[in-house]
Amino acid sequence: MAVQSNDTDLKDLLVQVEKGELQLPEFQRSWVWDDGKIIKLIESITMGFPMGAVMFLETGGEVNYKPRVFTGVDPSKSSVKPDYLVLDGQQRLTTLFQVFMSRKPVETCTEKNKNATIYRYYYLDIKKALDDNEDREDAIISIPDDKLKKADIGRTILLDLSTRENEYENLMFPLNLIFSPNEATNWLLDLLKYYPGDASKLTLFQDFNTKIIAPVTSYKLPVIKVLKNTSQSSVCQIFENVNRGGVPLNVFELVTASLAAEAVELRQEWKAIKQKFDSYDVLKYVVGTDFITAMTLWNSYEQSLKNGTGVKCKKKDVMNLRAVTFKAKRDTLVNGFIEAARFLVKQGVYAPDNLPYSTQLIPLAAIFAFDLSHKKVLSNSTNLKKLSRWYWCGVFGELYGSANETRYALDIKELFAWIEDDNVIPDTVSRSSFSATRLLTLQTRNSAAYKGVMALLLKEEPLDFMTTGKMSVATYMQESTDIHHIFPASYCEKENLPREKWNSVINKTMIYASTNRSIGGDAPSKYIKALLNHKISQDDLELSIASHQIDYNLLNSDNFDSFIIDRAKKLLDLIETATGKSTSGKDTKETIDAFGDSLV
Repeated sequence: MAVQSNDTDLKDLLVQVEKGELQLPEFQRSWVWDDGKIIKLIESITMGFPMGAVMFLETGGEVNYKPRVFTGVDPSKSSVKPDYLVLDGQQRLTTLFQVFMSRKPVETCTEKNKNATIYRYYYLDIKKALDDNEDREDAIISIPDDKLKKADIGRTILLDLSTRENEYENLMFPLNLIFSPNEATNWLLDLLKYYPGDASKLTLFQDFNTKIIAPVTSYKLPVIKVLKNTSQSSVCQIFENVNRGGVPLNVFELVTASLAAEAVELRQEWKAIKQKFDSYDVLKYVVGTDFITAMTLWNSYEQSLKNGTGVKCKKKDVMNLRAVTFKAKRDTLVNGFIEAARFLVKQGVYAPDNLPYSTQLIPLAAIFAFDLSHKKVLSNSTNLKKLSRWYWCGVFGELYGSANETRYALDIKELFAWIEDDNVIPDTVSRSSFSATRLLTLQTRNSAAYKGVMALLLKEEPLDFMTTGKMSVATYMQESTDIHHIFPASYCEKENLPREKWNSVINKTMIYASTNRSIGGDAPSKYIKALLNHKISQDDLELSIASHQIDYNLLNSDNFDSFIIDRAKKLLDLIETATGKSTSGKDTKETIDAFGDSLV
């Protein structure tokens, strides 16, 4: 990567902006600084304070982003092919161009209301600007676009700068003239004419020209130029680094820009895709980056089969996604995500908040997309069981927490190899391990394994305690559900039962919210009696409670310790069935100390 760095006159940069020689990559967000922030930047410039470097990307190289002109620039300049695109410094340069170069009012907002657009011109109070005892910020005047500063709901005019004469009378210099030497000079000369024979104004003129105008017009900015031979992946990394202090640009936005140069409007494409996903609740939180990452993964896997190359889907690989690939694979990948959603529903994952790892959707969708476009081997029940094992091993092995790109690549390659050969066990399956004592540490639904346990319970379509109806996906989506403490929390606290046990996933299950409210905080034996009084038969209630992997007799006898041990065993059985792997440490000293008995 070749980089040049040098100090450049601010005026020259703003002229380049005005001519269209310096533009923005299309993906850069529109930005409106609030009025207060603009004033602080003007203060820095007029005081000669540094305002940080700006960074440009030379055009004409490998990285081909669709450009757009700065806010406030004549739209006709959009036809100009820019020499450089701004990587860092958009907000500052946009603000400075509008304040110092544009004859139009600056489009901004107030600090308190970012959504209400206001229009402002900016002036310098000459006397205050030259007074060392005055804060420079107080010398900067922000005035509405009618150039009237008012009070009393518009009834009183505090300052009128609507004419040149009024500007002279109030000694207010319009900052949008400062980089136009002739206009600025003429304004100052006309100021002297307005005060004929006033020697003090001549002194004021000379001081203002020397101390304010000259330093501003000679103000230099450090400019870092990334030359056109820089790779796309390096540009991506640069964006990440320079945006750490603000809102980072994600890969989706960068790919949006590169595809725009190939006549693909990715934002619009994604909007249409997202509408299709809205019919599948599990896909609610899928974002554009997930989609193009899955596409890159699928495409890379296909290429690996053809060329013997490795499977890759890191950020730099996603950045290389081309329009021809996107167009060819878009529709099939949409169906891949839909098939992934259907698969997850069969696993008991009914809603996005119940999804153990949203990241696992990426390889899952890529796997289904590849299968749909090739052999369709996943229609075979044996192969679907392997896919299910792989999925649950990823969940209970807790293997998708971070830095997943390498795992994605292994997963898609090794899963299909496993389908072809039973002896080729995927890394996700072989590495997966779940400890018996881990159940006690699953206290909140933030944990993937916690959500996994709840999904496995729902997968069995348990019966609601009160309605005794199946909690299928259809009824689940219609009814509001709660996570219920089987031994209620208030009861457990009153009995001084150990929180690490009663607040763990072992003591929790999902029932309808209305049922949960009816149960309240009584001892299990009491709420069981109350449920039976709701004309629920003994057999139906026992069946309903048992469907949640709960021993009815232990619950009805309020036998907390035995209940915890029994249900832990039952939950471990569910996990072992799902993963096809034995739980570690069921009869170790650690487990016996934690539970009071072995879990074998």
